[in-house]
Amino acid sequence: MKFIPNGLARAAVRFKPAAFVGTFVALMMAATIVSACGILLETGLRASVPPTRYAGAPVVAAADQMAHFKAGDSDSTSVVPDRARLDNSLVAQAGSVAGARTAVADVTFPVQSRGADVTAHGWGSTAFTGEKLTAGEAPRSGEVVLSSASGVSGAKVSVGDRVTLTTTDGPQDFRVSGLTDRQGAPTAWFADSDAVRISGHPGRVDAIAVLPKEGVTDAALKSQVAHAVGGKAKVFTGEDRGSAGDATLDNAKELLAGLGGSFGGVATMVAVFTAAGTVALSVGQRAREYALLRAIGTTPRQIRRTIATEALLVAPLAGALGCLPGIALASWWFGQLQEKGAIPEAVDLSISFIPLVSAAGIALLTALFAGYMAARRPSRIKPGQALTESSVERLRPGWIRTPLGIAAAVGGCVLAGVASSASGEDAANAALGVVMLFMLAVALLGPLVARACAALFGLPLRGAGASASLAAANSRTNARRLASAITPIVLAMAFSSTLVFMHTSEDRVARDQQRAGITADHIVTARGTGLAPDAVSRAARAPGVTSAVGLLKTSVLVPAGSGGDRWLESASAQGVTGSARDLAKVQDLAVKTGSLSTLGKGEVAVDAMLADNAHVKTGDRLQLRLPDGTKASPKVVATYGRGLGLSQVTLPSTDVKRHVTSPFDTEIWTTGKAPKALTALGELRDRDGYATAQSLDRELNAWANTTMAAVLGGFAAIAAVNTLAMTILDRRRELGTLRLIGSTRRQVMRMVRWEALLVVCAGTVIGTAIALATLIPMMNALTGESPYIPPALYASFAAAVLTLGLTSTLLPARAVLRD
Repeated sequence: MKFIPNGLARAAVRFKPAAFVGTFVALMMAATIVSACGILLETGLRASVPPTRYAGAPVVAAADQMAHFKAGDSDSTSVVPDRARLDNSLVAQAGSVAGARTAVADVTFPVQSRGADVTAHGWGSTAFTGEKLTAGEAPRSGEVVLSSASGVSGAKVSVGDRVTLTTTDGPQDFRVSGLTDRQGAPTAWFADSDAVRISGHPGRVDAIAVLPKEGVTDAALKSQVAHAVGGKAKVFTGEDRGSAGDATLDNAKELLAGLGGSFGGVATMVAVFTAAGTVALSVGQRAREYALLRAIGTTPRQIRRTIATEALLVAPLAGALGCLPGIALASWWFGQLQEKGAIPEAVDLSISFIPLVSAAGIALLTALFAGYMAARRPSRIKPGQALTESSVERLRPGWIRTPLGIAAAVGGCVLAGVASSASGEDAANAALGVVMLFMLAVALLGPLVARACAALFGLPLRGAGASASLAAANSRTNARRLASAITPIVLAMAFSSTLVFMHTSEDRVARDQQRAGITADHIVTARGTGLAPDAVSRAARAPGVTSAVGLLKTSVLVPAGSGGDRWLESASAQGVTGSARDLAKVQDLAVKTGSLSTLGKGEVAVDAMLADNAHVKTGDRLQLRLPDGTKASPKVVATYGRGLGLSQVTLPSTDVKRHVTSPFDTEIWTTGKAPKALTALGELRDRDGYATAQSLDRELNAWANTTMAAVLGGFAAIAAVNTLAMTILDRRRELGTLRLIGSTRRQVMRMVRWEALLVVCAGTVIGTAIALATLIPMMNALTGESPYIPPALYASFAAAVLTLGLTSTLLPARAVLRD
């Protein structure tokens, strides 16, 4: 008899579609995860914003917004926390090229008018933005053009009037030389020389807009400008000009690339891993069919071709359908990030064929590889032996999977030891490897793990009645089937617990440090971009105030890692206006080494955990990058223990102000009574109100962790439901035999319930153990404390797994027994 493998495969899919439903669902879900992450990654790589501000400037030169850090053979980059700027001398160089008509120094900075924020520019920028005067003339030194006749000074103004605007140097009077009809937020234009001087970062400009002579192409002018600035600036044309005007774009691109790349890599591995297990389970459940085919003369090659053809029939359709919810998931995720302000509104989601085809291709390759590996033994052994093994599960461990599984388990233990002895991000990175290695070990050693679980959890079942005893025996005998059900539950618990409890642990430590570290009685926060330059001195003079300190909250980049693998990571920072003695009255930073009393220009105090991670101690120089990327090496005069709750880096505000867009203090911390005078400076809060407000800033990180946990945990949960349902539906003959020998329907259902409980308990315990092996070294390195697992939250995880396990087992069992 001649067999046609393709015909066999088509007949199997056509006449026994139920055997492929589980495989179809697993591959479809894998394609969903892969396509969603791929879309986010592609968006991060292609993200751009329209050149709104520089729409009228064909060529724009701006500073590189990435800080480059070289250590040994590695070269890493990080987005600067604020905006990197150019030296003003480059304006003349850019304007001197043959194709340039003029080069304009563009600066944007905040000034204040009676406490209200006013956006300021140099008048020269109107050459490419197009604002026109409705009255008066262009400003000269000491003059200003306002965007409307009212709204800046609180009263209607006319050309020739004098207005007081607060700059970084304090209040200054300017003569109104002209007015424009620009709508929207109040705007002021100064003479170009004044704008650069009072911007808060004198001698530095945001960008250089280069306008061409007639007949000069954008490409030619770009080449000339790039040669003139000699690598000291990046030159943009076309749509790329948008990134020169929006400093937040690089942060958004890094976020999307991290989600689609780093998290996407883990998610893809989990998805492929789970789908492969489901495909292998499906092939294994048809071992009896393959044994019969072998018994009647089918060759091993024909068996493999049949399985490959089945994959070709099922996987492409599953992959294509999985891309549809993948697009929906990516769109929802992207929209949520935009709503939370992490991505500029002007950025659009990029959806092309690349991630979709990749997702469908990965689904197909997964099905082919998993099917081939699962079919190796049934296609190679002798026909008689194949019939025997299809009836009784093989007990001998696989000679490939077992050594690999042992190696993964040993690697996980070794990496856990490395993580526990490392610090900071080194420990966090090592800990992420721990969870992956242990998960790989569980999957590869699944039958052995399942037998151990059946023996351990089966002990109490033996004394719980006939149904429970039979469930224990069934689980022990069918270890491979049990392993396929336990693995996705372990996945769901391990990844969800790690992601969620990592945040709860950090959040609790931050709250505790904040509660203990805030000794100020009241805190004034800015209503806009910052407080007035004299706000600290006014607060200190207010009746009842015993001390007042101004803080400029920002971020800096500090070195992290060890050996040749080092990089720059962002750290929260506070620039202090006031004496170190007054700072000690409003903040208890829990100084560990050195003293804050000597904190002065060119010096810094850092969180002890951050210092360990940067490999510096008191007296060393910390090679950090200021908010605009400028290199600095202040001397470490103290280390302290409450950086996570307050600020990880503390330095004088004079060392920071020239390196941020808004150089105004953002907060004033005071002790003593809270007179009405403080309410005139900004929003007044007591220490409890401030702590509550600050916790809201961590919501984005919490939301991101929860969302990633939901995506991975949800996928793993669906995979668990799918696998459990497949195993029950495959046991029709077994459950029917139990009914034939006299077992009642209730007894069979009770046995199935006990089996489901054993699977859920084993998966939950193993998943929790893997999460703890990851969290303990990670949290000890990042916070110095043990992980915090809220009992109610953990109970909800366990309850969800229990509900899913019982539901996905009992409902198919009822259907089988009803047939």
